[in-house]
Amino acid sequence: MIQTIDDAYFEEYISSTSTPIIIDFWAEWCGPCKIIAPVLTELDKNYGESIKIAKLNIDFNPRTPVQYDVRSIPTLIFFKGGADLGRAVGAVSKKLILDKLEHLQLL
Repeated sequence: MIQTIDDAYFEEYISSTSTPIIIDFWAEWCGPCKIIAPVLTELDKNYGESIKIAKLNIDFNPRTPVQYDVRSIPTLIFFKGGADLGRAVGAVSKKLILDKLEHLQLL
């Protein structure tokens, strides 16, 4: 299940597991964010045992996007064990996300 996280819980969340995590930095007004949302839901359904997916709304949580240099949304950041392993920016395809996960050896 895709979780919603906030600034206060962010560091604990990304560090609390060895399972790979994708964080979706998004906002309600963002058109490309709405385009990528069903892709993330599908990935969660298909790979929910292998990866975790969480969303962080940048409008309500300004500290974390600044800390991780998020300059455009949607931005997906891939984490494992608290480490930032890479990112994808924009309304990227399911294939691009899967290729990125494979390249980072997270799947």
